[in-house]
Amino acid sequence: MTNDTDIKEKFWKSLKSDRTMFLGLAEGNDGHARPMTAQLEDANFKDGHYNGPIWFFTARSGSLYQDVGSGARAMAHFASKGHDIWATLHGNLSQSNDQATIDRLWNRFVAAWYTGGKDDPEVALIRFDPENAEIWVNASSMVAGIKMLMGIDPKQDAKDKVAHVTL
Repeated sequence: MTNDTDIKEKFWKSLKSDRTMFLGLAEGNDGHARPMTAQLEDANFKDGHYNGPIWFFTARSGSLYQDVGSGARAMAHFASKGHDIWATLHGNLSQSNDQATIDRLWNRFVAAWYTGGKDDPEVALIRFDPENAEIWVNASSMVAGIKMLMGIDPKQDAKDKVAHVTL
């Protein structure tokens, strides 16, 4: 049996490793979420759990950044590379131009997007403060397949593979 704490820990570990989320406004905008690279700060990890904002580098001229304005409700979606964890997060987005945070999070992958480096006038951050999530752990396995072949209801195994958690 998997509990909510274990599922949440698996989610944070997967997000820290895989980092790509689909991010979009909960209302308004054009209704589309965009793939963006999540930046998590190591200082906010403790005992497998993360307590802090999720940051996304973006362009000031980008439509999502513009639509966020001083704040907006948002949803973020995540699927791990191995398709063993999926999640939908709800929370608030805000614009940030804090140079100290940009400096702290800057890396060669981010640098590849900005010809002017950290001082490029397009460099900006979107801050996502997640509040809650629904996280699913893949319930498909060889054991689950064998149980189905034997006529055992797969829903029983799957019910322990989802968590509704506060972040």
